[in-house]
Amino acid sequence: MASTKRIAKEFADCTTAPPPGISITLPSDADLHTWHVTVTAPPNSVYAPGRFGLILKMPTDYPFKAPTINFTTRIYHPNITNDSLGNICLALLKSENWKPSSKIINVLEAVRNILVEPMPDDPLEQRIADEYKRDRAEFEKNARAYVERYAKGTVNFVQAPDPKDDKSKNNDKNSGAPAANPGRAAGRQGGSGSGSASRPAPPA
Repeated sequence: MASTKRIAKEFADCTTAPPPGISITLPSDADLHTWHVTVTAPPNSVYAPGRFGLILKMPTDYPFKAPTINFTTRIYHPNITNDSLGNICLALLKSENWKPSSKIINVLEAVRNILVEPMPDDPLEQRIADEYKRDRAEFEKNARAYVERYAKGTVNFVQAPDPKDDKSKNNDKNSGAPAANPGRAAGRQGGSGSGSASRPAPPA
């Protein structure tokens, strides 16, 4: 009950006076623990004018445990996994940093801030972090390509499919090759979903 009251108050605060470029809705009025968040990239960001969907979830023991937040819009960023999971690395959400007095509005502001200033020294995607530090022009080209492909138009809140999976399906269809063995396909999907060892190439 205390958790629900706290979340209800924070939801009211965030929707009454939301941080710039952020809007919040509830996918279900019966569940305050899951929020749909739309973040419009700041104009001084390489991700502008992209609009990004995020799903924010509060655990039942919130605020004693940190919320989780995932991008549902694909993004090319050193601190966000380059896959359909959209995991994000934020110092504020780490267990050693989270405090019961921390607020969701601060989490949302931190998310928008890393669209302006990525943190390449604390990456989830090491290759992208290296590119950001060593070849900023190439990083910006790739980031803008992702915005063009994924972050324009209607924002939706389902996890995006991996482009590699779509390409593989199209190749099978076009070549007339028989469908892959389901067991082997599941094994490949499980392998490609681990961490950042396998990442799709930037869109052309």
